[in-house]
Amino acid sequence: MEKYSTILLLFVALQIKHLAGDFFLQNSKMIVGRERYWHMGRALHSGVHVLLTAISFALFATSPILILWIVVVEFIVHFNIDWGKARYSVEKKLTPDQPLFWYAMGTDQTLHQLTYILMVWAWLIFS
Repeated sequence: MEKYSTILLLFVALQIKHLAGDFFLQNSKMIVGRERYWHMGRALHSGVHVLLTAISFALFATSPILILWIVVVEFIVHFNIDWGKARYSVEKKLTPDQPLFWYAMGTDQTLHQLTYILMVWAWLIFS
């Protein structure tokens, strides 16, 4: 039972970090121009996410090596998910009043959530 509680608490920590990283700690410099692949703002945004992820996993006594692997993979995945959404949104000239905007937003958020499931799975396997 304790193991299941720990897993749920880790998911809660990742949800809170995602909310903070994707919505509260993102500024206009991280957003404007994100449709270009090499975008420093998106790299910084992904960096915020991996810092918060490292803290989240450290709270659960995860080994530093496992944290390093998790955040390297998360940086690459998060960077590319966000680039894909930004590129699609700019190409389609999407605005919040269009259904496709919300489809893109929902797909982006779902892909991030699936990433967290894989991260917790890795934590279970390698911890």
